[in-house]
Amino acid sequence: MRDVLLILLAALAGAAVVWLPAALLLRLLHRRSLTLNVCVLLVATVLALLAGVLAVAEGMFISPHDLHVLLVVVPLSGLVSLLIGGWVAWRLARSAMWAADARERERQVEASRRDLVAWVSHDLRTPLAGIRAMAEALEDGVVSDPAAVAEYHRRIRTGTDRMAALVDDLFELSRINAGALALSPVDVPLGEVVSDAVAAAAPVAATRGVRLIADGDWPVVRAGERELSRIVANLLLNAVRYTPADGTVTVTGGRDAEGGWLAVADTCGGIAESDLPHVFDVAFRGAKARTPDADGGGGLGLAIVAGLVEAHGGRVGVANTAGGCRFEVHLPAAH
Repeated sequence: MRDVLLILLAALAGAAVVWLPAALLLRLLHRRSLTLNVCVLLVATVLALLAGVLAVAEGMFISPHDLHVLLVVVPLSGLVSLLIGGWVAWRLARSAMWAADARERERQVEASRRDLVAWVSHDLRTPLAGIRAMAEALEDGVVSDPAAVAEYHRRIRTGTDRMAALVDDLFELSRINAGALALSPVDVPLGEVVSDAVAAAAPVAATRGVRLIADGDWPVVRAGERELSRIVANLLLNAVRYTPADGTVTVTGGRDAEGGWLAVADTCGGIAESDLPHVFDVAFRGAKARTPDADGGGGLGLAIVAGLVEAHGGRVGVANTAGGCRFEVHLPAAH
């Protein structure tokens, strides 16, 4: 019994010599990677075992032959344990990082959802209040002059169109986010799509005093015709909306190694550098200088553009230029 007690004390003393500095090292590394901490723990465990064996051997409780066997077996087993443990720790660290990223994405999506609900609620409530007030005025006979009645009818229709456009944007965005967007890619001449979009945006641009210029070596791209028209139209209307009077919106296009590209440049004065990474976020409106007026959308147009471009296997980006900004879309080339 006395020998057993001495062996226990020797083993504990040997392990303590290793674990005291190891515990201090682990405390210093507690903010470092999980893999590093697990590797230090495994190394300390193997060294503590070796220290206990050597301490017991010094007490003459192990023969030289047995000590030699232990000094071969323990390090070899420790090396195998370290390799396996390091691999497991690496897997655990990857899982932990993935879980942290997933939680962060969930928080961002939830924050984006709250912002979207707040903005859409505001954008629907404002025209609804106006429509209700004008409808009540017409119903109560407050307005009876034919010209005034016609103006009220025009404003009601305009407000209704704005709400319908916002609902359409929400529906399109929900299809994109739900993965329910069914594309039917065909070979589409980009020049024809741009020509139609410029013609549709011309009245809005003329009202605002904005010049529209379309010039490029238009390629044929592989895309859904309706979705491509939506991409070009959203980019054009966004540029016109933020370009001041006497400004210019230029649409260019061409071919590159990836396929075809389309660029829409404006003279809006540029976007704040801190806002550039968020331009395609849902309901993003940025600084006051880029906040749309009453006929603006719900901040969904560019988010829809990004979703549609990614659904086609393309990419979209934005950069500031001299006096404005430039949106560029890359799409696959036609077959």
